[in-house]
Amino acid sequence: METSIEASSELKAGLKAETSETVNEKNTARFLGSGGLDVYATPAMIALMEKACARSVAPFLPAGASTVGTYLDVKHIAASPLGAKIKAEGTLSGIDGRKLFFTVRAWDDAGMIGEGSHERFIIDDKKFMKKTEEKLGI
Repeated sequence: METSIEASSELKAGLKAETSETVNEKNTARFLGSGGLDVYATPAMIALMEKACARSVAPFLPAGASTVGTYLDVKHIAASPLGAKIKAEGTLSGIDGRKLFFTVRAWDDAGMIGEGSHERFIIDDKKFMKKTEEKLGI
């Protein structure tokens, strides 16, 4: 008998989580290849935003379920130097079945550095991995 992973009735708009990290050599544009300077990389900011979104809903998912990112629309509006503390926030803004909509923002010590929207999809971990691995005949 197959089970269907559905959004919990406990998932409500307004759920939010924060994540943070410090700008270091391994999350700079130069290191990640998204630019040539030692400033906080856009891919690092996006990953931190996604992490916040995933964390905001994780406690409300059934066992064996998680979320995967499916869409991003993000502006990186200010650079952050080595040593800056970065904070990202993901806020659940809407739910459509298993599709989750988020508002995302990021700040450094001086102010906002990024903002946008993000979508995630609730998945059954085992089914998702089986389907993914079948792509390569694993």
